[in-house]
Amino acid sequence: MGEFFTYNGTSYGFMPKQTLTGTTEKISGNFTGLVAGAYQANGVVFACCLVRQMLFSEARFQFQQMRSGRPGDLFGTSELAILETPWPGGTTGDLLSKMIQDADMAGNAFVLRQGSILTRLRPDWVTIVMDAEAWEPSNAVIGYVYQPGGPSSGRDPVSFLAEKVAHFAPIPDPLSPYRGMSWLQPIITEIEGDSAATAHKKKFFDNGATVNQAIVLDPTVQLDMFTKLKEQFVKDHEGVANAYKTLFLGGGADIKTVGSNFQQMEFKTTQGAAETRIAAASGIHPTIVGLSEGLQGSSLNAGNFGAARRLTADKTIRPLWRNAAGSLANIVNVPGGTRLWYDARDVAFLLEDEKDAADIQQVQATSIKTLIDGGYEPDAVVAAVDAGDLSMLVGHHTGLNSVQLQPPGTVSPDITPDPTTNGQPMPAMNGGMP
Repeated sequence: MGEFFTYNGTSYGFMPKQTLTGTTEKISGNFTGLVAGAYQANGVVFACCLVRQMLFSEARFQFQQMRSGRPGDLFGTSELAILETPWPGGTTGDLLSKMIQDADMAGNAFVLRQGSILTRLRPDWVTIVMDAEAWEPSNAVIGYVYQPGGPSSGRDPVSFLAEKVAHFAPIPDPLSPYRGMSWLQPIITEIEGDSAATAHKKKFFDNGATVNQAIVLDPTVQLDMFTKLKEQFVKDHEGVANAYKTLFLGGGADIKTVGSNFQQMEFKTTQGAAETRIAAASGIHPTIVGLSEGLQGSSLNAGNFGAARRLTADKTIRPLWRNAAGSLANIVNVPGGTRLWYDARDVAFLLEDEKDAADIQQVQATSIKTLIDGGYEPDAVVAAVDAGDLSMLVGHHTGLNSVQLQPPGTVSPDITPDPTTNGQPMPAMNGGMP
């Protein structure tokens, strides 16, 4: 905007006070760009990533027995030690934190096993090696090439066989058969908009918490006088320290408001909607993150908060754990007839789910007792109830009567027949006294 303008043939000089100007910075879609431009520069993105990391890192790993295709008991062996102490001083939580950070920023996490030590490979320095063209039906991963220091480092690359590396890619990239995609990639524009809105808000307060202003002077004011007046005005009235000071204008000067204030442009609603879309992409409910739109109305009621917590756990955290277990199984010696699985029984975030699970087990126990009392074989009953398929009981009835569980006409072994009654027990009289 220039310092003079012409209207109806008359030239006017004015001093613009640009309080809502700002710049937007493009976020690069690569690993470094997302870390610097999103994770380290946007509060909403950082909050969503932090919640994902805190919840994801709470799980432990166990082996789980598989019986007829159904999961059974969890148990541990010494082979799990490498996941419990992946490197000197490291814990399972440390390992999971690094994996989810890399997956969030790069879409991929690579964990190398060397003896009894696990090492995180920076994802943007890893190249996947395949034995055929990417989309050939017979294509398979045979190894990974790691370039320490990055492609331009000049250092010699290092190769690792596929069985030495765990590749965690929870969101598949549709354009690659093996690589994953960051959940931040589709919402880069949303992140840029939210960051610009935050910068816009800061600029508003930096310039005295006012909207744009144009101060119009009499057209007879000379340029040198105009310049001096402008410098004095900027010195006395711009910046937070000068906010709300009384403004004095000389004769012929007029102040005009340009643009809208935050209330007029519904700033909170605009920025809040962007925050919600970012949270949606992260898979974390806004209420769990603590975003403003998630903390309104009845969202904090016990039932609604519980539903948000359960939704976050069931659609995001548990699938991430399942994927991580499958990825890490590639570098762990898993016993036959079992699988590497996560153990979330001690995760505080899911304790209410454990209560629900206990209620379900109580109902199942009642069903098991009823069916066994009805004469079905106990092992078959447990398997059928566990599978939720009562048709599995077909052919597993004992043929015994309910309650007594003995063939019809059989005398209870604790009753001695009386020969005077042809083998029938003497009926009790007088309250059971003979």
